[in-house]
Amino acid sequence: MVGQLASRRAAGLILEMIKDGQIAGRAVLIAGQPGTGKTAIAMGLAQSLGPDTPFTALAGSEIFSLEMSKTEALSQAFRKAIGVRIKEETEIIEGEVVEIQIDRPATGTGAKVGKLTLKTTEMETIYDLGTKMIESLSKERVQAGDVVTIDKATGKISKLGRSFTRARDYDAMGAQTQFVQCPEGELQKRKEVVHTVSLHEIDVINSRTQGFLALFSGDTGEIKSEVREQINAKVSEWREEGKAEIIPGVLFIDEVHMLDIECFSFLNRALESDLSPVLIMATNRGITRYTHKHNINSYHHDNVDHFSSSTVSSWYSHRHTDPEDSEEDVELSEEAHTVLTRIGQETSLRYAIQLISTAGLVCRKRRGTEVQVEDIKRVYSLFLDEARSSQYMKEYQDSFLFNETQSSQMETS
Repeated sequence: MVGQLASRRAAGLILEMIKDGQIAGRAVLIAGQPGTGKTAIAMGLAQSLGPDTPFTALAGSEIFSLEMSKTEALSQAFRKAIGVRIKEETEIIEGEVVEIQIDRPATGTGAKVGKLTLKTTEMETIYDLGTKMIESLSKERVQAGDVVTIDKATGKISKLGRSFTRARDYDAMGAQTQFVQCPEGELQKRKEVVHTVSLHEIDVINSRTQGFLALFSGDTGEIKSEVREQINAKVSEWREEGKAEIIPGVLFIDEVHMLDIECFSFLNRALESDLSPVLIMATNRGITRYTHKHNINSYHHDNVDHFSSSTVSSWYSHRHTDPEDSEEDVELSEEAHTVLTRIGQETSLRYAIQLISTAGLVCRKRRGTEVQVEDIKRVYSLFLDEARSSQYMKEYQDSFLFNETQSSQMETS
């Protein structure tokens, strides 16, 4: 992130409001010129929110598909950005493995049986094992001295690490081996487990038979509104009982000017619902033929918090190329650094950064150790920026196929 102090302060205020839960159901618009860091601000906001807060990012052109309607794509994006933290109490068995005895049939056929001895600092118990538990223990490679947790409801076995009492054993252990204390108290305990899922994942699982497989394949299709209404009612019931907690996340739509009237109408209605995330939109459009600012209809524009990103000053441009050339493993001379700063001011910072690696290759070809002004000039002449590319097209427009400028002039004449 380079410069943009005012935009970063505004994003910081929005971040605090999101963490406090004060801005759910609101929309934020980031408008600015191309290459000024609008997407970087949104991505930085997502990193600051942490892993618990859902963050969904999509471009405005991604919602247009032949397989799915526009409103369905937006609905799924909204539901992905809303998390549900579900709490449940489970009974677990936690202790240190003292001994594992497995009796295999002499004939080779038949069920395996065995015994598992677990202990804590206060007690020791022997459990009988069935075939499935023996397979789970073999799969997890559980051995004497491991501290394990067994879920009584599902039979899932989790290795927590090796006991400190076995730390002096002369065994070859890798760096990933973790030593933990022997558990205290009773072997059987009640533990609160927290699961965080999105509303979209609940929708997909309940939309069809074996719907959980669609989460991995991505073939979710359109989900009926009746399914979503039933899930909303169930989640509201869990909230009243204290079993679940709603986490409003962030939905980031880049290139929001690509959306049409129907999409903005749906966004207005979706933001007014009880279950709605924070909507962050980014655009680089000004006043268009649509006659509305940033190509967004006036009603939706009045309902958003709007802040802008500006072009980067020469001081920030010069400062940004310092860490950038070290990341690219390129040494720049002071004169080349000054020329690169001026190029970033006249064109864009993104174009100037892309010239660093190419100038480094030119420098290596001539077996130099430091990029000079001549290297910058050479790559500047080879790779065109937007303004010079447009000028090139105007000069040689008659040489290209399907020249619309020439055909439009012929029609007017």
